[in-house]
Formats: sequence, C-alpha cells, structure tokens
Amino acid sequence: MHDRAVPGSAAPETAHFVFLLVENFSHLAFSCALEPLRIANLVSGEELYRWSLISENGKTAVCSNRSVTLADRGLEPLDRHDRLYVISGLHVQDRISAETLNFLRREKRRGVAIGAICSGAYVLAKAGFLDGVETAIHWEYHDLFMEKFPEVRLVRNVFVANAPHVTASGGTAAADLMLHLIARDHGAELAATVADQMVYNAVREGTAAQTVSLQSRHGMRNEYLVRAIRIMQDHIEEPLAPQLIAREIGISARQLERLFGKYLNTTPKRYSMELRLDRARRLILQSEDSLSQIAMSCGFTSTSHFSKAFRMRFGVSPIKHRSKLS
Repeated sequence: MHDRAVPGSAAPETAHFVFLLVENFSHLAFSCALEPLRIANLVSGEELYRWSLISENGKTAVCSNRSVTLADRGLEPLDRHDRLYVISGLHVQDRISAETLNFLRREKRRGVAIGAICSGAYVLAKAGFLDGVETAIHWEYHDLFMEKFPEVRLVRNVFVANAPHVTASGGTAAADLMLHLIARDHGAELAATVADQMVYNAVREGTAAQTVSLQSRHGMRNEYLVRAIRIMQDHIEEPLAPQLIAREIGISARQLERLFGKYLNTTPKRYSMELRLDRARRLILQSEDSLSQIAMSCGFTSTSHFSKAFRMRFGVSPIKHRSKLS
C-alpha cells in the first residue's frame, strides 16, 4: 500500500518521496526503492517517510512484467521539499514524452530535488540535467548513454548519492541507495535494522561496481588477463592489436595468446571482436543510430565488414536483427 499524500502536508521531519513511473518501468527497481521506506516506518514506529506515485496519465503505469500500478496523480506541481525520483526500464528512449520533460524542467526550476533509478538517468540526461554530473545507470545502457550524452560523467557505481542529481543503476542498487539515504537521514543503526528485515546482508556502498567482476564471471585469477580484457573494453571504438595490449601489461604477445587459450578457450583477437559485436548488438536494440554509425562506434572501418562479422556471430544480419525487434 502507499499513501495518497497531499504536497506540503508533511511535518518537516517526514520526508516525502515522489516516484515518477515511466511506462515499462522496472518493477524490481521500484520495489527495491519503495520497500525500505515502508520498513523504516514499520521498525521505527514513526512516519519517517511518505510516498506518492505519479504517472503521465495520472491513473496507472504499466511495468515491464505487465503489472499495472495505480498512480496517485499526474504531473501536477510538487511541494518544493519533495524528493522526486524517475523510475523507468527497458526502451526508455521510446517512452520519454515532451510532457514528462517539461514537467521535470519545471520542477527543477522550482527547486525540487530530482533523482533517477535504473534507466531513469537517461530521462534526466534527455532533460539536460546531467552534463558534467557523475551519474549511475544500469550497465546495459552504458553504450547507448555514452553515444547520446558524451558530456555526462558516467560511472559504473551502483549508485551516486553525492551529486546534484542522485542516481542508482537499477535492480537491488535501488535498495542500496535507499538504505544509504535512511542512514543519512536517521542513522546507520536504523538502516541496518531495515536491511535485516529485508534479509539483505550484502548491502553495497555507492562506489561498488555494478557488474560482476571479470574474475567472478570467468572464474579466473590471472591479473594479466583481467588487465588485458579491461584494455579491450576501454578501446572498443579504436581496437588495439594484441601486441600493443601485451606490451601495455608487460608480457609478450605469445604469453597473451596462451592466457586467452588457457582461461577462455579463445584468442585475444577473437575475444576483442566478440566484445565489439556484443556492444553493437546492444546499440541495435537500444538506439536508432544507423548501422554505419554503430559500425564505426564499435571499431569497424566498413559496414560490409561489420555486417559479415555480425552475421557470423549471431546468425543474422544487423538489418534483419533490427527488423525482428521492431
């Protein structure tokens, strides 16, 4: 349940969160944002937090698992002391309306604190709020985000709380953020009690990386291999030759070949190509960029070479892959 709150009616010590639910929003991220507030009230025996849900139509919002959530109201003016958070999900770039952007810009001018959860940072960037601001967004959106908003200081943190606009990367990172805010508002002991009630014993600081480490993903502990893969990830647009990567990490090209063969059963060149093609596939899914633009941003000098490599990896051409998704 949630409160149907009236802006400005809360006592000063009661914080009012307003969640703007964008169509196709992540239900997991929404629940992880809301439930810590409810539990904080429960275990403290006080109304420390209130919350309201708003949507563009003012009635409902449909999340990515097709559940329908009732909204308290539409995009009417908020109280200046409210904490507004935008929550969205997949295909957010297709869900942003001029009405929503105008609402956010108006509330920012009025002094309302505005944050974002999951892909909600994309909405804030589209509104022009995040240039030069350290920002967290779900890792699947990093490629598209860097293409569309190069002025934003994108980080892989689970959340960023000490910035003009608070952002969390999505999923359980929303719970990490809320527990951080509860600790900041009312002390670490209450936040720990809330985490215990959630049976959440892996609470992360904002600086924690949101993706699984290379060591965990591949079950490897070789520091040279981890460094080599990191260099490949950082040079997607302008791939480095294996010899240059080997020199950068201080081993021979032959040693690098052996490491990739031993731990990953592949070669450095093939692994780099797979990284680039995986990124291209995400951009085809998430963006409306032309295939030539995507090819260039993934380190291919020609569209024909890109199309051939894509077909060999995924069994379908890039243009057919895009048409299947539309």
